[in-house]
Amino acid sequence: MELIILMRFLRRRWWLMLIPVVVVAILVFPDLLNNETGTTGGFRTEFSYSAAQETSNLDVREGDYQDVWLASEFVVNAFTDWSTSTSFRTELADVTGDASLLDGLNIVADNNRSIGVIYMSHPEQDALATLRDAAITVLQTRNQTYFPHLGDTPAEVTILNQPPVTFAQPPVTDRFEPILQLGVAIFAGIVLAGLVEYFDHTLRYRDELEAQGLSVLASIPKK
Repeated sequence: MELIILMRFLRRRWWLMLIPVVVVAILVFPDLLNNETGTTGGFRTEFSYSAAQETSNLDVREGDYQDVWLASEFVVNAFTDWSTSTSFRTELADVTGDASLLDGLNIVADNNRSIGVIYMSHPEQDALATLRDAAITVLQTRNQTYFPHLGDTPAEVTILNQPPVTFAQPPVTDRFEPILQLGVAIFAGIVLAGLVEYFDHTLRYRDELEAQGLSVLASIPKK
């Protein structure tokens, strides 16, 4: 009996279920045809570095240099916070001479003791390459402006790898977004049809009348 009720419901309300699906399909399919969906990954690059205060007097030091390594760790810790700050982005704009390049730029920084890592992403490959080079320049030449304990001499920053610019895979949510949208549309269509069915008290079949305690004396066929 439940299957019969379900089939009757689908036969009456199928067009209501299709309305959200059709609307979403009209919005999504042009992007699929143009291959625009899932291309928001952009480009990424990362580079690791070490940093320490000016070390020209190390040849006259005595001991195991633990304090030097600890000072280096403190410097890298400070640079990790600085590289994600507004002032760092201001320096990038000044070095590149084009503040518009920073639109869409994302910077994440981390460090493992005395080794720092900067992750950068941007929608445009050439812009990211320019900003990467600018970030290295800022790290190496402008750090003393923001850390007074360095004096007038910038900390020595060494880039530990050659940072290439590579294509960044789009997020999973972007790649499956059309499927998710269609799924939500189907669910919305079922809910819409269910609401209409709930508020529709029309009796259409003999068994529906009999379920109300009414006897059917006769019926007139459609044809």
